[in-house]
Amino acid sequence: MPASINLTQAARQALTLLDLTSLNATDTDADIESLCQQAKTPFGHPAAVCIYPQFIVTARRALTAHTLSGQVKIAAVTNFPDGGADIMGAARETREAVASGADEVDVVLPYRTLIDGDEDTCLEFVEMCQAACGGQALLKIILETGELETPALIKRASEIAIEGGADFIKTSTGKVEVNATLEAAEIMLNAIKDSGQDVGFKTAGGIYTTADAAAYLALATDIMGPAWITSKHIRLGASDLLPSLVATLTGNTGTASGASV
Repeated sequence: MPASINLTQAARQALTLLDLTSLNATDTDADIESLCQQAKTPFGHPAAVCIYPQFIVTARRALTAHTLSGQVKIAAVTNFPDGGADIMGAARETREAVASGADEVDVVLPYRTLIDGDEDTCLEFVEMCQAACGGQALLKIILETGELETPALIKRASEIAIEGGADFIKTSTGKVEVNATLEAAEIMLNAIKDSGQDVGFKTAGGIYTTADAAAYLALATDIMGPAWITSKHIRLGASDLLPSLVATLTGNTGTASGASV
């Protein structure tokens, strides 16, 4: 790879791929309204806002007020963050989120079940959650890669999620000690490539700066090719990234070592 990247270019690209996130236990309607207001920037808007299901209606109303309805998707989380193995419960929660107006649902895989060696339950879980989306919303399966730990298990989780019909595979909830890493992202992206399926990738947890975002975009570009880098295929889930992207685009430009976008 070339030794440097242009951070301004990376920031411009990353902003369009951002899932602007608020998943705090203390979130209120006012917090979500503020989140949606932040989505309107002088440089465009993120791909989605990612919130708890009880705020879907609030987000829809706020996005409409800021003339972003239909442009910024609403992603809701389910089976979150614990990743329990109650298949019917997760499917019901997912179905209710879609009925409330979610465009996308980020569902935590029962990763402890996979660690215990029960692949069949995990596959059925993904299949049932995809069925619950009813063709009306994208299914993003959160693997919780920091808890899976081994490359082999991260790869297998990716394969199961893809086989079960996930539209995206996602690294993390952002609620555990180890969240997104470039090492896990590389395994997941290669699993997508090897599958030959039209599946997207989302990294989340610990992405704070333009340089952080640029590193993931560089990796995805290297593995999947530049044409793949659109909001239909890659997302960056973060609550604190947007200010850094905007700061870069307002004049704090530069380069970072190690990758190329």
